[in-house]
Order: sequence, then C-alpha cells, then structure tokens
Amino acid sequence: MKILVCGGAGYIGSHTCVALAARGHDAVIYDNFSNSSPVAVERIAELAERPVALVEGDIRDAAQLAAALEGVDAVIHFAAFKAVGESCEQPLAYFENNIGGSVTLLQAMEAAGVANLVFSSSATVYGDPDSVPIREDAPLRVTNPYGRTKLVVEELIGDLCAARPGFNALLLRYFNPVGAHPSGRIGEDPGGIPNNLMPYISQVAVGARDCLSVFGGDYPTPDGTGVRDYIHVMDLAEAHVRAVETLRPGFGCQAVNLGTGQGVSVLELVRAFEEASGRKVPYRVIARRAGDVAMCWADPSRAAEVLGWRARLDLQRMCEDAWRWQSANPAGYRSA
Repeated sequence: MKILVCGGAGYIGSHTCVALAARGHDAVIYDNFSNSSPVAVERIAELAERPVALVEGDIRDAAQLAAALEGVDAVIHFAAFKAVGESCEQPLAYFENNIGGSVTLLQAMEAAGVANLVFSSSATVYGDPDSVPIREDAPLRVTNPYGRTKLVVEELIGDLCAARPGFNALLLRYFNPVGAHPSGRIGEDPGGIPNNLMPYISQVAVGARDCLSVFGGDYPTPDGTGVRDYIHVMDLAEAHVRAVETLRPGFGCQAVNLGTGQGVSVLELVRAFEEASGRKVPYRVIARRAGDVAMCWADPSRAAEVLGWRARLDLQRMCEDAWRWQSANPAGYRSA
C-alpha cells in the first residue's frame, strides 16, 4: 500500500516508516519539521534500504495535503504538538494545530476519496483512571489541553465514521513510548528540556544534564514514585503496520490501547537504565507535578484481538536501545 504518514519524521513516525518499508509498503512522509529533523528522513531511507518520498508540508495546508494524498491508500496521522506543560501555557496553539489540522486532514481525505485512517492518540484521554489496568471502555476525561485535543479528535473521527459508513479508523491510545531502533540510527530527539522520563534519564547518563528530578516520592505505589506502562517504540511501530493492514471496508471506528500491560515505577526505570548503560543516573525527589497520576497501565487485550498484536520487547531492551541511540547521538540529530 501507499501510505501518507503525517508527522513521519518524528519519533514514532520515523520508526513506523521503517516498519512499513520492512513489510513492503510505500511510506510518503508529510512533515513540516517543527519538531523533527530532515536527518531522520535520510536515516529512514538508510534503514529501509530504499528512497523514501518526502513532502515538506503543514497539516493545516489543505492544498498541499490534497496533492500529497494522490494515489494514497491510507493515512497514519502523527502530526501534533505533544508537550503537556506547553499545552497548558499555549492552549490556542494546540487547538489550532492538533484539532484544526486534523479537521483539515479529514476534509482533504474525504475530497481525495481516501477512507482509511490510523490516528495517533494517547492514554491521556483516560485522565486519572478509576482503576488499573485500563480498558478501552474506561471513562474518558482529560486533565490538560493536550489531552483534550486528542479526545476531541477521537470524537470527530468517530462522528465522521458514523456519518460516512465507508470511512474506517483505528484510534491508537499509546501509553509511554520509549527506546529506539536497534541500529541506534533513529530515536527520540526532544528539542530543549525533555518532557518525558526516558530521554531525560538518557541525557543525564550521557552527561548532557546533571541530575534527574523525580516528581513525587509519596505516591501510593511500592516505592512511592509514579508507575507507568512503558512500551518499546519498535513494538509501537509494528502495531501501526498491523493497524493499517487491518482497516477494510465496513471496519468502522475502534479505539485500541497500545501498552505492555505492566507497570514500571520511575525508580525501577532508573535502575534498569543504569544497568543497561553502565552509568549512574543521579536523581533527587521533589514535589509532585500538577496533573500527574499515581498509576497508569494498559489492558492490551483488545490489541491482541483486533490487531493480532502484542508487545514483545522488555524493559531491558527498551533501555539498551535508548542508550545505544543516545550514546551514539549525544546531541540527537544535531550530532550528525
């Protein structure tokens, strides 16, 4: 299939493009490089062992999307701003890009007759869960503007599927993607101070940052730190390949959790990374961060039923691959 990958040069998008190529699909990367690097595109082509089509464009540009959608069989939509803290400071920018851009994409898909969509959603749509593990039918509630954009776009896609029976969509709710391609050639490259735990730990280990701040040591968890469901980005990429291959006429719209079904605490992740890297990761426990929850992990059973997919790579592999990427690229793609 020919698949338009919006945000295809980003962290999850780049790994998914490599996985698509490995399955014989043709990925067309659509990215404006606002939070990614053209170097990633070069390395995707290197790992895919063939050229990869690139359209440098904005998700809000209807004319550019129309041209990019010619001959496309399906769309994978990663293109979004994704920093929770920034979304609280700049909610309108998040609404315009994440919601407005998604509406423009859906309109362009309808005009082009492209009826299959895989949407990059998030476990943030569950907010502070009533219980764990979290099933897809758990109450949906959000605690920040970023999460609100994901939930609103999920609802818009659901409404479109109801109104257009020929339109099919999978809403993939990620838990906590970590790790990197085993080659160390592509990985997570956050601009500025990382918002996520693994890249921050990696940067401390490589010497780019002095110390990890652990937000809260008094949660009702075994060691007092927050517990999350970490999933290897290569497992996540494989899930997207399965998703795009699963969509078919009459499929409709379904939401699917992507996680391992196992919780790992902040300190457990620190220790695992120290073991994988052979480096100490100094940390200090500070006050809880507003909006954080104590425990959050997935019930991934629907992914097995709908996609025939389960996470395969364990915490050790997540840490080993993240360290291989970080140590080979201490400044991310700017190291190139």
